[in-house]
Amino acid sequence: MEKSTSMPLEAENLRAAMRAWSAGVTVVTAAHEGQRHGMTVNSFTSISLDPAMITISLKTGSRTHELVTRSRAFGLTILSTAQARVSDVFAGRFPEVEDRFADIQVETLVTGSPLIVGGLAWLDCRVVETYDAGMNMLFIAEVLAARSFEQGQPLLYHERKYWQLSQLL
Repeated sequence: MEKSTSMPLEAENLRAAMRAWSAGVTVVTAAHEGQRHGMTVNSFTSISLDPAMITISLKTGSRTHELVTRSRAFGLTILSTAQARVSDVFAGRFPEVEDRFADIQVETLVTGSPLIVGGLAWLDCRVVETYDAGMNMLFIAEVLAARSFEQGQPLLYHERKYWQLSQLL
């Protein structure tokens, strides 16, 4: 059998390929000992309905990663098309914004993690397992509470731009 001599994949080649993947936009938030932070995340998946479990991936060393690790809980807000600016703020696209929660209305459910008002749905989660995944940490979490608002359309991300659903097929 011949040994593989493939070259390591360059990060930019993977980024370019992943731009072809369309995804909904979420913000993951956490609070611990008076601190709160959040970040825009599209690496979110439902993995089980019984028990209710999801997974997210957060960059190791980010403020949100640190708060989720310490609190063992997080909130996830599925954003609507009206919340593109919210996504940009939590993605860090406005470095002058020190408090990402300024001018953002939030509520809490079970864990105390902030959930963003105006989203299509909220998930309030407790971390049950973590896995190192390269530059990221994969969090598997039990969904303790969920609320769906059934208003508006989801904010979608594709080819570095925001999109919305269309009724045209």
